Amino acid sequence: MIHCTSSPLWRNGLALALAALLAAPAMAQSPLAPATSALTAEPAVPAPTSPAAPASPTASSTPAAAPAADAPPPSPDAQQAYMAARDKLVQIRTLRRQTNTQSSTGSGFFVSEDGLLITNYHVISQLALEPERHRAVLVSVSGQEAPVQLLAIDVLHDLALLRVAPAKEGAEASAEHRYSALPLRPSSRPLSGGERIFSLGNPLDVGFAITEGTYNGLVQRSFYPRIFFGGTLNPGMSGGPAIDTQGRVVGVNVAKQLGAEQLSFLVPVEFVEQLLAQGREASPVKGAMHAEVTRQLMAHQKDLVDRVLSGNTRSERYGPYRVPVPSETLARCWGDGRERRSESLFDFERSQCRIDSEVFTGDGDVGGLGMRYEAYDAPRLSPWQFAHTYGSSFANEPMRKRGNRVRTGYECREDFVAGDAKLPLRAVVCMAAYRKFSGLYDLTVLAVSVDQPRQGVLGRLNVSAVSFDNAQRLARQYLQGFSSEAAQ
Repeated sequence: MIHCTSSPLWRNGLALALAALLAAPAMAQSPLAPATSALTAEPAVPAPTSPAAPASPTASSTPAAAPAADAPPPSPDAQQAYMAARDKLVQIRTLRRQTNTQSSTGSGFFVSEDGLLITNYHVISQLALEPERHRAVLVSVSGQEAPVQLLAIDVLHDLALLRVAPAKEGAEASAEHRYSALPLRPSSRPLSGGERIFSLGNPLDVGFAITEGTYNGLVQRSFYPRIFFGGTLNPGMSGGPAIDTQGRVVGVNVAKQLGAEQLSFLVPVEFVEQLLAQGREASPVKGAMHAEVTRQLMAHQKDLVDRVLSGNTRSERYGPYRVPVPSETLARCWGDGRERRSESLFDFERSQCRIDSEVFTGDGDVGGLGMRYEAYDAPRLSPWQFAHTYGSSFANEPMRKRGNRVRTGYECREDFVAGDAKLPLRAVVCMAAYRKFSGLYDLTVLAVSVDQPRQGVLGRLNVSAVSFDNAQRLARQYLQGFSSEAAQ
């Protein structure tokens, strides 16, 4: 039995819903003894965050340091692109109001002559969620600083629209002050494979720089479109522009893959156009934007669940069992295990699947969906020995027993239910509520087969930031996706 804490925020409604979800004829119960081993945790996915950098009085007014003597010189096109774009680039700094120190730095660029700027949402997320504690400024290549105002955000594509603030509070922006802006490449001129791209920004708060790379198409199985940029991005370049050889913006720097070389990602320029159309005439945001972030996350989770449930359903085989896995068009799956040997007491297979759908909110990444499985076959163990080994994985699955400032603790319900074709399962369904994103919950479903004395399969579904109704839909379909040849 898994012991979980409850939350007074939503305990009564959840208890009833979990009870209804797991209501099924009682099945023959196989003993599952607790032990101390646990499954390997699902690997974390690097989040496109904007790291804090040491504070400095002003940004460097010079380009990045010259390359080493044995490195190839920058191409003439890169030099020309940098010189043409440098006066349109800025560094975006989020500052603590009380101490006036930096809490994060990123990059940005002008997209209109009247002072509109684009950066990443994750660069200014602290300003969006805690404006009473943070403010934001831009720093030009020449070192000039000016306050900026937040107009609109696109959390799902990690974009934010800013405007240079007027000199006096409440005053209108000066029509006489015009800014140099980067043009956007029209959608009627799509990029071609191998086309050269130049990424600009202020890496690690050491100065403005340019990196050269290529367009390699869109990232496969990315939930939202991302450009696969064959070039280098470094922390602090987030929110900077990626331009073509004619100086037109084709994307926005957003993230790189840790542990890889020349593997970076850009937000396509079409989403910049959409945010501009939405927020160009918007008034500056005054308060915290939790309601707006929640609205966008609600749209995200609906899209995610609809695509998962309406996609091509498929299953994966583990000995006599079949388990549900996401469509290949949505998820990446990996597996490992131990080869069957005559001297082995038991054999096992492991796999995990993940949909690349996480969204950065400012309070961590949410909106992801993952599945993990372990299957055991132990013909040389007694039923009691197998139950002890098998039960160790079930009893020690990690659960967040206590809440924190972001979420409540898990509320759980455990029962014996029937999967597809009457396969008996021991199942636990747990949910935790978000404190500031009202109506969103994390869901965990843990299930193990209990029909065989020496064989079994264990599965876990993890979903973050879904509505209550969609959590029930996902849990129900997941449990119904388990089947067995013996049960049939």
